[in-house]
Amino acid sequence: MQNEQRDMPLPTKQMKVLATYMRGGTSKGVFFNLNELPLQAQQPGAYRDALLLRVIGSPDPYGKHTDGMGGATSSTSKTVILSKSEQPDHDVDYLFGQVAIDKPFIDWSGNCGNLTAAVGAFAITNGLVDLSKLPKNGIAEIKIWQQNISKTIIAHVPMCEGEVLEIGDFELDGVTFPAAEVVIDFVEPVDPSEILFPTGNLIDTLNVPNIGEFQTTFINAGIPTLFLNAEELGFDGTELQDAINGDDAILAKLETIRAYGAVQMGLIKDVKEAEVRQHTPKIAFVSGPKSFVSSSGKTISADAIDLNVRAVSMGKLHHAMMGTAAVAIGAAAAIPGTIVNLASSSTTDTSVTFGHPSGTLKVGAEANLDNVTKKWQIAKVSMSRSARILMEGTVRIPPISNSSLL
Repeated sequence: MQNEQRDMPLPTKQMKVLATYMRGGTSKGVFFNLNELPLQAQQPGAYRDALLLRVIGSPDPYGKHTDGMGGATSSTSKTVILSKSEQPDHDVDYLFGQVAIDKPFIDWSGNCGNLTAAVGAFAITNGLVDLSKLPKNGIAEIKIWQQNISKTIIAHVPMCEGEVLEIGDFELDGVTFPAAEVVIDFVEPVDPSEILFPTGNLIDTLNVPNIGEFQTTFINAGIPTLFLNAEELGFDGTELQDAINGDDAILAKLETIRAYGAVQMGLIKDVKEAEVRQHTPKIAFVSGPKSFVSSSGKTISADAIDLNVRAVSMGKLHHAMMGTAAVAIGAAAAIPGTIVNLASSSTTDTSVTFGHPSGTLKVGAEANLDNVTKKWQIAKVSMSRSARILMEGTVRIPPISNSSLL
């Protein structure tokens, strides 16, 4: 039998699949038109996952993604599948896959807010939007259905001479070069029928065996997130990546806290399930406004921000801030009594500017307390991002083996 297997001819050709490599916000990923994927990959399942893992170059025990399109960080190990929307009054359906670096796993449980900034541009460029909706010059409003979380997002995409405008002077901390501004509206990130605070409380005590107790705000807005005070974790809130990501003990502590938080939020039943649910929930820690030097060497003054926030994504401190976590920050900041709100020095309940490792970000939120249910509702969260096509053409993919489908 072994000799027979050795005698079988090996596949000699790679697949060619149309793809676009895009930056959106402070992330980048490989974008696909659903109808241009191999037929077997147009449906969710093991084959699709195996194909996308191979595109990115995962799993990679070396943690480099040398043999794939990934960048070996949570911000650069992403895939997006887009198609004309099947939802009424929407333009495009957006499905996001967060690819694990060292495991054969894609997490489909949440959205990527940063890459959302690139969805509208891709949809327009690839003919997924009705031409009657597109101004020759001006702002195109692209209504996006986010399939992972079943939410509506509106991208305000600038147009010039009938094409997407990517060049501009908008600067986004965490991105080296300026580009055109894309305003993103996360519409009702928590539907009025859903629970914004899964425990029913603005602040809970999270008990983590052998680690300690922490005052925590659990919130479902943009992405499920647990917010803690930096001081309770032994941080000052101005840490950069090297201070966290170079310490395995700290990372293990934060991951354990995240796992117990996921249980308390009702997302999983056992902490062990967190191992295969790396994308959600997020864990973030906050502190009041403090001056710090960003990763680019720019001094951020305490007077320029309302608070500091640091967030962990896929087991590492994020180099800037995830877009979906920024939605959670904006929502929590707008509601009196949350961990985020109490840390903030903002004098308005409609926007907040926070410091993150790469600089600052301003996010606005519309929060209302329902007079009948006495529950908080978030009508909209808005922020500015930018996006750019980095490369387009075909991505080469070696044949998918049966062993990779297990």
